[in-house]
Formats: sequence, C-alpha cells, structure tokens
Amino acid sequence: MMSRLAKKSPSLCTDQPLDNTDICNKLYLLRQLLTSCFGPRGRLKQVHNNIGGRVVTTSTSSVLLSAVSSSHPFINLIKTSIFNHVSRFSDCGLFAAILCLSIIERAKQSGLRGSVVIKVNKHLLDLCTSYLRQEDCGVRVKLDFCSSQNLIKLARSSISSKPACVLTEKETLHISRLAVQAFLLTVPCNSPGTTVTLGKTVIVSVEGHSVLSSSVFPGLLVDTPDVFHLNNIECLHSDPLRMVLFSASLAGDLSELGDGRIEVHPGVDTDSQILDQLLELGKQVVKDEVKLFVCQKVIHPVLQQYLRSRGIIVIERLGITLMEPLTQLTGAQPVATLHTAIPPQAYGEVRDLTIRQFGSKTMLHLQPPGESAICTMILCHRNETMLSELKVVCQKTEHVLRLTLREPSALLGGGCTETHLAAYIRHKTMKEVTEAVSALGCSQTDYLLGIEGFCRSLESVATALEHDGGNSLIDLTHAHHWTHPADVMKEHMEHNLGPCGCGLVESIPDKKWTYLPTNYTQLSPAPLARDTAVQPHVLDSFTAKVNALQVAVETANLALDVQYVIQDMN
Repeated sequence: MMSRLAKKSPSLCTDQPLDNTDICNKLYLLRQLLTSCFGPRGRLKQVHNNIGGRVVTTSTSSVLLSAVSSSHPFINLIKTSIFNHVSRFSDCGLFAAILCLSIIERAKQSGLRGSVVIKVNKHLLDLCTSYLRQEDCGVRVKLDFCSSQNLIKLARSSISSKPACVLTEKETLHISRLAVQAFLLTVPCNSPGTTVTLGKTVIVSVEGHSVLSSSVFPGLLVDTPDVFHLNNIECLHSDPLRMVLFSASLAGDLSELGDGRIEVHPGVDTDSQILDQLLELGKQVVKDEVKLFVCQKVIHPVLQQYLRSRGIIVIERLGITLMEPLTQLTGAQPVATLHTAIPPQAYGEVRDLTIRQFGSKTMLHLQPPGESAICTMILCHRNETMLSELKVVCQKTEHVLRLTLREPSALLGGGCTETHLAAYIRHKTMKEVTEAVSALGCSQTDYLLGIEGFCRSLESVATALEHDGGNSLIDLTHAHHWTHPADVMKEHMEHNLGPCGCGLVESIPDKKWTYLPTNYTQLSPAPLARDTAVQPHVLDSFTAKVNALQVAVETANLALDVQYVIQDMN
C-alpha cells in the first residue's frame, strides 16, 4: 500500500549531453577500454560480476559490449547500436566502436556546430562507401572460390585478432583451415532454384587436448555416454539405416502428457498403462525395421531395454540444439506424441554409424545417406577459458565466411584500409571543395575542419592496433599502414619496417613515410600492381566492415544530434 502512495520522483533531464563532463569521461573511458583490446596484440579483459559466478577472459566485442553496463541512456544508445551490428555481422565490432567514439570526441574538440559535423560526416561516408564498392578500389580484394587460400587468410585474420584464444602460428593456421573446411561443407553442391539453404556446423568442445587434435567431420557426432550399449553397432549392415526421432518425452510421466485435464478411474494403474503404450510404440519401430531410435528428452528404462535387446541403437537426451541439424541430415520428421502410430513419412535414414573417441567423450558419428550440408567440428584446447573463447571465435568466423557468399570480396587488414581511405578522402575532397561547400551550406573552414576530424578518426583506428609503445606510419605512395617498434632508432627504420600491415607492400630504401597522427602532404594513393605472386596476409570481411563504417558514422551523428536526454527515475 505504501508503494502506491509514494510520491513519484521527477524525471531527470540532461541538456546537451555531450557538454556533460561525466558523460564525456565515460565515453573516453569506454573508448580506451575497447581500444586496448583491438587487434592481435590487444590486451585481455576479465569480465565478472559482484555476486560471483564464472570469470570470462576475452577481447571479443560481443562479450565486452554485453558485459559493459551504464546507468546513463546516452551511453547505452551508442553501445546498443554497435552491439546490434555485431549481432548481425559477427565482425568489426571494435572497429565500429572505436571509430564512432573517435568521431564524437574529435567533433567536440573541433568546436564545430553539431549540425555542420553531421552534414560533413554524411557526405564523407557516401564518398567512402562509393569508393569501396568501385571495381578499381585500391583496398578491395576479390575472393576466388576456386581457391581456398584467400578464404583461409580471411578466417586466419579473424581468429588471430583474438589473443585470448592463445594460439601458436601453427595452431592458428590449423583452425583457420578447419573453419574454411566446415564452411564449405555447409554450402550445398546441388541446390535447385535461386535460393540456397545453408547447412549447419555443430561445434563440440573437448577440453584438455591439443588444438592440433581439432578436426571436422561431415555428418553429425552425437554424445553417447553409454558405450556398453553400442557393442552391436558393427552388426548393422543394411544401407541405409532407418531411424526415428522423437521430440516428445518418453519417460512415462503423467506430467509429460501435455496440458489439459486428466481423468483417472479408481483402481487403474496409470504407470502400467503408459508403459504399455510405450512398449506398443517399441513394437511398431521393431516391426518397421528401425535401427536408430533418438529422443530429444528422456526415454523410459524399460523401453530402452526392449529396443536394445532387439538390436536397436538408442540415444536419449539429444537436446533441442541438435534437433534441427539431425532432421536436415536424416530427413526425419520429429514425432511429438506417443499416442498415435508413427507415420511412414516421419522416418529418416542414415548411411552409416561409427563410434569415435575424443578424450573422455565417446561419440556416435551419423553419416547422411546422400549429400548433406551438416558437419561437426571437434574443437580442442588446453583449458576451459581458452576453449570457450575459441568456440565463440569459430562461430563468428563461420558467419564472416558466409558473408562472402553475399559479397565475394574482402578488404585489406592491418590498418591499411583505414589509412588508405583517409588519404583518398583528403585527396578527393580537395578537388571538390567549392561544390561540396555550396551543397552542404557551410563555410570552407568548417568543411576542412570536418574532413580533418573524420580522417584523423579513421587513422586512429589504425594506430589503435599498436599496444607496445611503437609508432604508426603511412607510406606516401600507397598510403598503407606500418608500425615502427619503439626500440628501433629512426635512422635504422628502413631496415626494420618489413611489409605493411596487410602484407601487400614491401619496404624499400627510397620509400617515404610519415608518422601518425601528423599532417602530411596531400597525396592520391597510387594503385598497386596486382602481382599474383604477392598476396595480402591480412584480410577483413568486406560486408561486415562496410556496414561497421556506416554504423559508426551514423551512430556518431545520432549522438551529436541529441539535445536532451529525459530519464525516468521511478
């Protein structure tokens, strides 16, 4: 009663949130946090809560953004926007967050009106996206599905950027190859019509074994703890083997019969009646020559014994996660009740059953009767923390590879796309200053300040890849990104730079560089000769990165346009 009579607290209204010191400090802290995790040498973060529970060690944007919470809706607006991008594309979350926060920060430092910055940012975003989609774009790489090399490099770039996986070079390459192999197995070879339905990769984690023991199998591997009951598996010679799949519980409990009212007559033994019903079900599957009996939930021990005594392999507690891939693999239709006869069309088929052992796990390998787009990845690592991060990374890598089916392209990684794009924007906009100023309705000074803030923000993403006190540079020919170790003297720089961030441009004695962030002479990035002998070592997802660029700029513009934040305090 007292809660109903309590006086409502007034809403909290924040005017010009970006002029609020507390909010700006929180945005700065968030940018520092995410920047420190960026790239293959990023620093790890441990995520835990105040009431105990599992501690997660990660540098993955999806885990970090879901763990970071703020009481202020303005911070949550930015975080939610970036998180939505990660949920859809699984990659470039840290890129989007760092770029967005950097644009906001530099816009405030420039002193320009928010409306001017927003118009300039929109104009520059259009220039960026149109350039990246051009055929002659200097940082775009076409992916050839006739060769797996670039797909492996794309997967490797995604996996190696997550240091919490703790992988050696050999292990990284091994997992990258497995990721590509699994991806290709989920793409149907013969799909009628224009719509392609992709399959699924099921990941099974095995702790305590070498990463190099990881492998990929076509078909589905199902955990079977009762090894003793699989002794007769070698006797199953019919090809294919008929199977049935139940989504209903076969435990024999009244509570599992469904919703509704149950009437029980006096003197009736309900347990015996239900057991009789289960055994009638068993007799039917024996008559129909079923060799594999699978249930999503629990199977009554008496029914299990009855089926196994007649040479049928029984698998219970499959779980809802494996139901969809199993139906795709076998063609079975899940049976949702035990009170009717099993229709003939509900049966599925498997070509072969094999027992496989992975550490302490014994698994039954189900192979499809024909072509199938279902496969299983056995993922091994030395401990639970590393294995958990590696599983997340492999799932996201699979998504990144699937994006290449929509757009078979990639962008150069290692910061080279960002520095090249910044140099291109500076050159392009200088040639069209008069027209742009007239179209945007701002002064030339404001326009140039907006361009500089935008390009410096792009370059700041590239420099965020360095975490060991080194310097970032760009070459003044192709505008690619380089890093200069802190312990190397400037006069010896030419002999210690090596290739650029993406690995496509080599260091030569007469090449000119400039440090970032510094002003440099405007340049038009020279196109690279497409020498097939020299290939990039680091690639980023084209689709994910272009969308991340759009999300970063649009979210920054949205934040710059917010005038009031009204927060209900009740």
